[in-house]
Amino acid sequence: MTRKYKSGLIFLASFVLSVNAWAGLPAYKLTIKDGRFEPETITVPARTRFKIVITNEGPGPEEFESKELRKESVIAPGVTRSVIFAPLKPGRYRFFGEFHPETAQGHLVVE
Repeated sequence: MTRKYKSGLIFLASFVLSVNAWAGLPAYKLTIKDGRFEPETITVPARTRFKIVITNEGPGPEEFESKELRKESVIAPGVTRSVIFAPLKPGRYRFFGEFHPETAQGHLVVE
């Protein structure tokens, strides 16, 4: 077995394990529609990895962004994307949509 082949197998195994780890994370749904987030507040447990599954129901693109959490993801209409979060300390963290900053506002409450 060549070194390049072994490296490829190790990479593939690592990728499969990481995808499986993400699949078992607690998931919270967030929908973007008409420049608004629904729900506006998501409550999650402290010190636990989790993911937010974001679906953009349109009509245009929107961005999920949080400067406090250092997360940013542009989501096209009709697309669903997961954003993974490391365990967080209790608190209230703001997120917003950069394309509709006046209306696309929300909070992540960590308890």
